[in-house]
Parts: sequence; structure tokens; C-alpha cells
Amino acid sequence: MPVLILHYHEIWLKGCNRNFFIAKLKDSIELVLDDLPILSLRHEENRILVRFKPQGDEAARVIESAVQRLTKVPGIAYLAVAHEVSPDLDEIVERGSELMLATPFYSFAVRAKRSHKGMPFRSGDVQRILGRRIEERAAAAGRSVKVDLDHPDATCRVEVMEQQALVYTEKILGVGGLPTGTAGRLTCLLSGGFDSAVAAYKIIRRGVRLSFVHFYGPAAHPGEDSPPIARELVRILTAYQGRSNLYLVPFNEIQQQIVAGAPEAVRILLYRRFMLRIAERISWKEKAHGTITGDSIAQVASQTLQNMEAVGAVATRPLYRPLVGDDKQDILAIAQKIGTYAVSCEPFTDCCPIYLPKSPRIFATIRELDAAESALDIPAMVKRGLELSRKECYEYRSGQVVERERKVRQSEHESVPAGVR
Repeated sequence: MPVLILHYHEIWLKGCNRNFFIAKLKDSIELVLDDLPILSLRHEENRILVRFKPQGDEAARVIESAVQRLTKVPGIAYLAVAHEVSPDLDEIVERGSELMLATPFYSFAVRAKRSHKGMPFRSGDVQRILGRRIEERAAAAGRSVKVDLDHPDATCRVEVMEQQALVYTEKILGVGGLPTGTAGRLTCLLSGGFDSAVAAYKIIRRGVRLSFVHFYGPAAHPGEDSPPIARELVRILTAYQGRSNLYLVPFNEIQQQIVAGAPEAVRILLYRRFMLRIAERISWKEKAHGTITGDSIAQVASQTLQNMEAVGAVATRPLYRPLVGDDKQDILAIAQKIGTYAVSCEPFTDCCPIYLPKSPRIFATIRELDAAESALDIPAMVKRGLELSRKECYEYRSGQVVERERKVRQSEHESVPAGVR
């Protein structure tokens, strides 16, 4: 039965706190593999090894499912399906050459490392002797192969430990970053487009657990409601963090009050101010440490430096913009990688362009927006948005994301500290 090797990178830098991060990573692994027949899950010599019970054809299905899930676990830099042999040079050479002979290649390399230095051979010995054996067995099979240490078609990798050696030929990239739950909580404004979902992913892989807030209005055309898009994006992102809360906030009533009581040119900026205020109130309830958005400099009129400053001035907690310097093509590439691209391509009605001004303000100031809001009852409008909101909870179980039953508290909207605007 093959064994899964899970390697981490950044956790190496955590010094005395390393055990905390490793424990959180093991918790995430156990969660995503909860329905699979695990024999053992142990941290051994700076790597995590997962062994399974089944044999034969069933083993292949289990391994395939486990790999698919683990590639979405933050904290895992890469993983591999390895074959376990005793730390004996002859056994390593025979098993490594067998695996390589079953792999199509012309050029190859051997990479070996020892985490236990008490072995009677060095990493260079493994690479040299195993490489020669691969050439011999390939020649006997009528194959012409050569060593290429820079750009090989295939690589045989060997990790020698005190009690065993692990041999594999494929290195599978993971999410990287830090394990979920190691960096606290944030609340994410989720629109349904490409940017906010990618911003959420970039923050999740830093060990942050996110809750999501989606503002929506009436659909412009049948079938273009935005909440189904937001739900699907949250389902995709939940696979990366284990569980998520989604708040759906109807925004049309607030927008109508803004249209009736504020100058036309700054409508969109005022929409975004009220979104931040409501999301910030929700972040207090979620015990989050701030809010994130998908803003990118000058991508749209509301995201000039001046407008972002004027909008963000109402925030009383940290406001994070992980895409602020990203190119649109880079954002789309990540969206395709994580699986949100196709969902965000679906037609839906974004509430921000509703009642769109003919000439939106490009370079607004804080004082200008404060003056534009002077005729609005800001506390009452924020309270109304919270009253109309509803919460949905999602959880990753047995390889899929499911909506879970929510326990309603006595007070849905808890009080927040004085001074929150």
C-alpha cells in the first residue's frame, strides 16, 4: 500500500511555534480525509505521512480521492504518492528502478536526501547507483535513455529516514501557505465576480478563516440573481478552509435611499461605504479582525487611489486589499486555477451598477463623501441592512461541501463597541 508524503515549507520558519502550526495542519488533513480508511497519520522527521488500510484496486481509489482533497489544504507545499521500503541501499535501488521503468521518459534524474545522517551511505551514493541501475534496466528493455539533471522528463525521488525510505516519481503541488486557523479571522466582501473570490483565496492560504458578505439587488433579467453565484463561490472556497459562513444582504432598499438623498456622481462610492459599514458590523459578530475586498488600483472608476481612500475612511477596523497591485490577467489565471472562473463567468446582476450615474466621480475626497451622506440616516440604514440579512453555513464533509443547519442565537445582531460608525 503506497503512503502519502505531505511536505510543508513556511512552517519551517516558525521556530518554537512550529508544533502549533503542525497540529493545525494535521487537524485540516483529518477533516478532509474524515470518511477515508486511514491507518495512521503521523508527523515523522519533518514531514507528515498518511497510511491507509485498503489494498488492491480499492487502494487506488482511496489514494486518488485523498490526493484530490489534499491539494486544497493550505499549509501543504507539495505531496507525493510514495512506496515504502527499508532504508537499505539495495532495496532502494531496486524499487526506484522498478518505478522508473514503468514511467515513460527519455531523459531522467535522481534526487535523494537523507533526514537521518547515520546511514552507511550518502545521498550522492543513492543518486549515482540508482541512476546507473535505471540506465541498465532501460537498456535491457530496449529503451534509450540519458541523464539530464536540469530538465529531465522524469525524476526518481528518494527520501531516506531512520526507519524507512520513501521512493516516488511524481511531485504534486499543493496550495502552500499556512494552515487554516493559524492567523485568525477576516470578513470578505464577495461580489460574484472574479476579483473578490481570488482575493479570498489569497487570504485563505495565509492561514486566515473567512466569512463572506454578499450584497444583492433585483435581477435585471430572469435567471440572473446573484445569490446563487455567491453560494457556488463560497462552496468552492470552503473546500480550502473547511467551513464558511455566508451573509446575504438585500441592498436595493439602501440604494434607493442613497439615490433619493445624495448627489448622482458619488452614488457608487456611497454604496461601497455602506457595504463596508454593514460588513464591519458583521465582522464584529464573527469575531473577525477586519474586512477584505477585491479592489485593484484603477481597475474601475471606484478603485482609483483617491476613491479607495475616500470610501475606506469609514472603516474603523483594518481594511485589506490583497489584489491592490495585481494585473487582471494574473487574477483570471488564479481564478481558473482554483475553480471560480467558470462560476464568475455566469450572467448575474451586480448591485453596484444599479442606478448607475452617467458620469461617476473618479477623484472623490473624504470631505466630499461625508457631505454627500449628511442628509442620510446612516445608523438606521446600516441597522436595516443587518435586519434584512440572512446567514448560511457551509462545511466540508466526506469530500464535498454541504450546507449545515445553523443554530440561531438569541440576538442575531450583537452589539458592537462604541465608536463603530
